[in-house]
Amino acid sequence: MFRLLQTEPESVKNLIVPDSVQKAQLKEAVDKISTLDYEVLLTNIVQEAGWIILKIVLALVIYFVGSQLIKWLIRIVDRAFARHDIEVSLRSFLRSLIKAVLMVVLILAIVQTLGVNTSSFLAIFASAGLAIGMALSGTLQNFAGGVVLLILRPYKVGDFIEAQGQSGTVESIGLFSTCLKTADNQTIYVPNNTISSSIIDNYSQSERRRVDWLLSISYGDDVDVARKEILAMLAEDKRILTDTAPVVWVKNLGSSSVDLTIRAWVKNEDYWSVFFEMNERMYKELPVKGINFPFPQMDVHVKNN
Repeated sequence: MFRLLQTEPESVKNLIVPDSVQKAQLKEAVDKISTLDYEVLLTNIVQEAGWIILKIVLALVIYFVGSQLIKWLIRIVDRAFARHDIEVSLRSFLRSLIKAVLMVVLILAIVQTLGVNTSSFLAIFASAGLAIGMALSGTLQNFAGGVVLLILRPYKVGDFIEAQGQSGTVESIGLFSTCLKTADNQTIYVPNNTISSSIIDNYSQSERRRVDWLLSISYGDDVDVARKEILAMLAEDKRILTDTAPVVWVKNLGSSSVDLTIRAWVKNEDYWSVFFEMNERMYKELPVKGINFPFPQMDVHVKNN
C-alpha cells in the first residue's frame, strides 16, 4: 500500500520536463536570437506597416469619396422623383431605402480594401443578421409595416390623421416609423407596425367635411326662431357650401334643455375656423333674439305630512 501511494501517476510524469530537455530548448532559443537578422526583420516590419497604413489610407479615401458619391446619387434620385411627380411619402421611404443599400455596398468595398475576405464577411454578416433579426423582430415588423403603408396608402405626407391615440399632420413616412407634427408643434414618432394594423382616421383625404354643432336651448324658447336665426348666420358665411344646404334639427329633449343638432358642409381647410367662429357667433347673437342657453336644473317637490 505504501508503494502505491509513492508511485506517481503517468499523467503527472508527462507534465515534468527533464532538465536536459529544458537546457536543450533554452540553447536552441538563444541560438535563434543570436543568429537573427535584425535588419531583415526591421525591413519586413516596415514593409508590413507601410502596406497596412496604405490600406487604411485607401479605405479612408474610399469612404469619403463614396459618401460624396452617395449624396450625389441621392440628389439625382430626388430630382428624378420630383420630375416624375412621385408622391412625397413614397419618395421619402424609397430615398431612405436606397441610401441604406448604398451604405452597405460602401462598407463592403471598404472591408475588401482592408483585406478581409468579403465572402467570409458576408457569411458572418448573414449569420449575425439572422441572430440580430430574431432579436430585433419588432424593428423588422416596423419595416414591413412601412411597406404595407406605402402599398395601401391610407395616408400621405401632409395629411392630418389620428391613430394610436395620437393626432397630427404627417411629416414623413420612414423605414420604421411615421413622424407626426401635432397642432401644438410637438413631434411624435409612431411605429409603422402598430399604425399599419390600427384604425386610422384620415381627416385630409376628402376635400369636404361636415361641421356638426350641438346647441341646447331652454324649454319654452321658439325652436322655429332658433332655426331661422342659425340658418341666417350660416348663410352669411361664404365658407359654408350651399350645394348641400345646412340643416337644424331637434336631436333630443333633455332633462333641462332642448338639444339642437346643426350640420353644414365646408372645405377641408375651413373646418376648424368655421367651427370655432360659429360657436362664438351663436353664443353672442342668439340671446339677443330671445334664445336662451339653460343651466342644468332639478325640480324638487316637498310634501308636508
